Amino acid sequence: MKRTLYHKLVFIYILFGIAGFVLISTLGSRLVEDNLVTAASTSLYNEASKIASRQASLYYSETRTYSDLYDNLSSLASYQDSQIWLISPDGEILLNTAQSPTSRETVFLDQFDPVALGSQYYSTGNFFDYFNTKMLSVMVPVTSNLRIKGYVAIHISLQDIYDQREELIVYIDLLFFLIYGLSLFILLFFSLGVYHPLQKIISGVKEYAAGNLNYNIPVKTNDELGYLASTLNYMSDELNKTGEYQKKFVANVSHDFRSPLTSIKGYVEAILDGTIPLELQEKYLNIVLFETERLNKLTQSLLTLNDIDRKGHMLDITVFDINAVIKDTAATFEGICTSKRISISLVFLARSLYVSADMGKIQQVLYNLIDNAIKFSDNDSTITVETTEKHGKVLVSVKDTGCGIPKESITKIWERFYKLDASRGKDRKGTGLGLSIVKEIINAHHQNINVISTPGVGTEFIFTLDRASEPPKNTTSENAAKRG
Repeated sequence: MKRTLYHKLVFIYILFGIAGFVLISTLGSRLVEDNLVTAASTSLYNEASKIASRQASLYYSETRTYSDLYDNLSSLASYQDSQIWLISPDGEILLNTAQSPTSRETVFLDQFDPVALGSQYYSTGNFFDYFNTKMLSVMVPVTSNLRIKGYVAIHISLQDIYDQREELIVYIDLLFFLIYGLSLFILLFFSLGVYHPLQKIISGVKEYAAGNLNYNIPVKTNDELGYLASTLNYMSDELNKTGEYQKKFVANVSHDFRSPLTSIKGYVEAILDGTIPLELQEKYLNIVLFETERLNKLTQSLLTLNDIDRKGHMLDITVFDINAVIKDTAATFEGICTSKRISISLVFLARSLYVSADMGKIQQVLYNLIDNAIKFSDNDSTITVETTEKHGKVLVSVKDTGCGIPKESITKIWERFYKLDASRGKDRKGTGLGLSIVKEIINAHHQNINVISTPGVGTEFIFTLDRASEPPKNTTSENAAKRG
């Protein structure tokens, strides 16, 4: 069975409890014991030092009797629950508070050697095999005139320390289990605040993977998970819109390609099988050529949009004269304007007006706008292209006196493949992509484009560019050479 994050957390929680209890029972017990031994031995050593420097020294100087020394040490040993000895340098126990003062039995410690106890001021064990149980012992020499007269030794049973250790461990265990129990609230918080919202997010992702982009993840918290859920919901909405757009895009492309291809196929077949007589073939071949040009224009527009989408905002920004670019672009329409008796009026406040932009892309914007104006203008009309400057921006206006755009279509003209009613235009070669390309290019420059239109009066497109200072003369000449 596959482990989930929640199961892993519960497993870690239980493992933490077991490991904590084992550590307290082993390492914790050892640390407590060591601290108790250290504290007890320090206290006993200090006490033994006082006895050696005062009472034992008085005994060896024969200013205090054995009986008085025994009584004093016996009272202290009883209070401490310990044994206090006075040992001769050769290992004879001269005084033992655990025995009667009248008992003068001579007891020697086997192989008594204070050096064997090591450098520590205390030792644990049987103390030269005297005791049957483990004892904690400290021993301090009694000196006089730089000579060791004997030793004061104090012994307590290690069992007393063990009892204290077990008592403390019980309290530590109780405290640990109390904290461990309270930590259940952390697990509960994780379950309610993290795990369940995460499960909802996972369910939502599964729905998205299955294609249900309309699913909304029901997580409304104000934390990272809530932000993640809202981000995923936004992503699904955008993907859903993209999917709908792609379907519409494919449908529009299919439709725009199908119509001219059907015409081309039909006319070519009719010419080949002789349905169209020889004297009319030139006429229908011109129609085929017309439809071919329409397909070529549609393909070029699609490639342009794809290039803009793929490269994003990668522009070749240069400084150039926008008035000169407008003149060059308008000149390319001389043939069609002559045939339709349409004139293009250029209105410039100055001879030169420099902007900072991608010259090639702006040329394409101007071409599409002027081409669009010619397409929807009547014969014997005028198209006005004007440049002005305002607040550091250059405003470029392309205005016609054509049929205009209905109010309900103003916001839709930027959509790809959107076309106005064909009866409004005189030229049916439009692809519905020209204004989309214009919008994408202007947005890539972080500029604005607006449209003002009145049905039956005309339409005006106005876009902005960044004003630039006049470039050096060599740059100007280079740009002129490029245009030439």
